[in-house]
Amino acid sequence: MLALKYLLVLLGIALFGSSGALVVYDIYLSSQLRRLLGRHRDEATGEALPELSAESSRPLQSVRWGTAQRLAAAGVLPLLLAFSIAVVPDGFAGVRVSQIWGARPGTLYPGVHLITPLVDNVELYDTREQVYTTAASRSAKPQGTTALAAEPEVLTVQAREGLNIGLAVSIRYRLDPQRLTYIHANLPRAVGDEVVAPTVATIYRQFAPNYITREIFATKREELRLSASNAITSRLASDGIIVREVLLRDLKLPEEYAQGLEGLLLKEQENERLGTETEIKQKQVKIAELEAEAQKSRDVKQAEAQAQVRVLQAKAEADSMQYTLPLKQKQIEQSKLEAQARKEATLQNAEAAAQAKIIDSKAELERQKNLSDAEANRIRVTAAADSERMKFEAAVLKQNPMLIQKIIAERLSDKLQIMMVPIDGKNFFANDVLRSAFSSVGNSASADEAGDGAPITAAQKRSSRRP
Repeated sequence: MLALKYLLVLLGIALFGSSGALVVYDIYLSSQLRRLLGRHRDEATGEALPELSAESSRPLQSVRWGTAQRLAAAGVLPLLLAFSIAVVPDGFAGVRVSQIWGARPGTLYPGVHLITPLVDNVELYDTREQVYTTAASRSAKPQGTTALAAEPEVLTVQAREGLNIGLAVSIRYRLDPQRLTYIHANLPRAVGDEVVAPTVATIYRQFAPNYITREIFATKREELRLSASNAITSRLASDGIIVREVLLRDLKLPEEYAQGLEGLLLKEQENERLGTETEIKQKQVKIAELEAEAQKSRDVKQAEAQAQVRVLQAKAEADSMQYTLPLKQKQIEQSKLEAQARKEATLQNAEAAAQAKIIDSKAELERQKNLSDAEANRIRVTAAADSERMKFEAAVLKQNPMLIQKIIAERLSDKLQIMMVPIDGKNFFANDVLRSAFSSVGNSASADEAGDGAPITAAQKRSSRRP
């Protein structure tokens, strides 16, 4: 639609220009013809006739006024159509203002609208969110630099003590599109500088004296912001300004007070820390007491439960005794019968054992008698055998007395070597020794024959050991 509007404007201007150019062109042609005719007459006669001079004062060719008027009228129509088209861009809203009736009711939203040309015009207002910002203090600018943007206004308020506090505030607001007619008719064009700024400064300066500096800085800062936000919102809403958010970004305290307040806040923080630790200790003690109480309650409950269990067990045992006593009596009678049976069985077993012992003793006597008879018989047989053996040995020894020495020597040691030599050897160096030995052997032999088994003397043993 903007292209169409601009096209219509160009068309109208072109038609007006064409009509003016046509008139100018016709006048130019007439003046040129008159000049040519006058020069030709002067050259032919030398002077102009009075009739010709009167005629030459009139234009030779008539101007096309009708055509020019029609072109001008045709140019008015596109211009009127172009002026009747109003385009409201995005982010804006318009108010139709009449030259006769003033501001017309109703808001023109973004888009194309038709208005009465040459009577109505459209005033545009920015309906996007805008931000009004104040500073807590003036920023120091380096020397030799220029500010590219305007500095925000410094907002200073007084607390209850009379100290000046700088506030850095930001307000997000926008115009209410439904009340643009009221805004156009009653508010100045620069709404932010002439309406929002004085309202914000006035409200903060009204609420700040209700608090002391320390409260504004620490504990009641949010309360001040909320109170001021509600007041600013309600007051600007009556003027058709919608406040979206009020922010209190920063505070600027006097330097001396800020230093003292910082030390005081540190002490308060330390006090709060100690108070918090004290509360934690108290809560720990309380928790310990509650745990002890809970443990006591658990112990009591457990004891009561155990007592109830014992009572139930006793009741159960009492109830079971009603059925157990008859059973016990039957068990006792059965035990008596079993004892009687065991007694009778024991007596029978004792009698059988006694009879078995008698039989065993008789068998043992018979066995011992048989053993004694066998032993006596063995002794007799052995004695007889020994007697015969001894008689046989005595006879052998009587025939060979030297066998005694040989037997003794062999029994004395298994390491002893015995050499047998003839008694009547003539060239043997031990004849004298052997003769003495044989003489002693003869004496021992006579003794043996006399005593039949007398013991051998030590001299005989020594002589038998000689080589």
